[in-house]
Amino acid sequence: MKMQGGGDAANTLTCAARLDLNPRLISKIADDMPGSSILRELEADGVDTSFLVVAKEGVTPFSYVIVDQKTNTRTCIFTPGHPPLQPDDLSPSNLEDAMRGASVVYFDGRLTYTAAFVAREAARRNIPILLDAEKKREGLYDILVLARYAVCAAKFPQAWTEAPTIGSALVSMLLRLPKLKFVIVTLGAMGCIMLERIDTEQPPTEEVDVDSLLRSLEQRKDNTVTAPICISSEVVSMRAEGIGTVHGKLFLGTAEKIPPSELIDTTGAGDAFIGAVLYGLCAEMPPEKMLPFAAKVVSRLPFAFSCAKVVSRLPFAFSCSFYFGLKTKRSRINSPRHNLQEESLYNISFWLLTTIYTHGREINVNKHILCFL
Repeated sequence: MKMQGGGDAANTLTCAARLDLNPRLISKIADDMPGSSILRELEADGVDTSFLVVAKEGVTPFSYVIVDQKTNTRTCIFTPGHPPLQPDDLSPSNLEDAMRGASVVYFDGRLTYTAAFVAREAARRNIPILLDAEKKREGLYDILVLARYAVCAAKFPQAWTEAPTIGSALVSMLLRLPKLKFVIVTLGAMGCIMLERIDTEQPPTEEVDVDSLLRSLEQRKDNTVTAPICISSEVVSMRAEGIGTVHGKLFLGTAEKIPPSELIDTTGAGDAFIGAVLYGLCAEMPPEKMLPFAAKVVSRLPFAFSCAKVVSRLPFAFSCSFYFGLKTKRSRINSPRHNLQEESLYNISFWLLTTIYTHGREINVNKHILCFL
């Protein structure tokens, strides 16, 4: 048995730090051995922990991660920490300092009462919010209603909206949540689906059934292509029967096929995906680039360990052999200074300032990400 730091927010921010963003974490740990270990790991990976609350007494939250080597799946048994983080733990001055210069505030969907308090402060400052919607939780709506972006687990959209299909559930989410610009649902080895709201002065007059549109995108997949790609619709009016209509674009992000011998398990994969989405937002990537990029990043989880320690081993430069939603046994690139030239590859430079070259266009990224756990 191995003990390593982890958790949704810690994993995501470790990935963001590896992608040269400047992440800050608001959370609470106890003054115990697991808490001290988590603190050291996060600091070593470049996550700003100066806003962490350390309780003199209590227990740091932890999980047992059980990996089934036959099926390459895992089960997480979570034990909450205590005392939990409360709004009173966050002074106005600390919260102000934490949000200063932040480009995005990310929430992992836990501790919803305090998270909603922080989300309202972020919304008051017009800082975009990204929410990881994993499952229905009490108080989650109070964050969802303020979010500009949402990344959902496969079952969440239909569970939350009670819509009959994934497509109609995504339409329902955008109609219920007017601030939401896009919603992504991750489907593991099947890739992901994204619905983006696009407000236009002259919306399309012809309506298209969203489920039919999704099927048409799936029919355009080339099963001989192994690299992750993104297939998108035109800007259309998408109709969900009995729910309503949304103007925008539908995207299908594919996953790369992996030989079964290379699969390990999926621990931390979704967190790394969100970390890459955070990077894509800061770099102002269009969805057509962001979704394959996120799929590539996830595939670089290289070792059969769990949680943040896996994500923290993401290299600083990436080859094009990436997979979405799965860890593999492929070796990583050791040098952070290598720039690898290949189509659809983003060359990531060393620490602090990231320069991305894509089709001759240079994008400079030096962004702060604030995360609440």
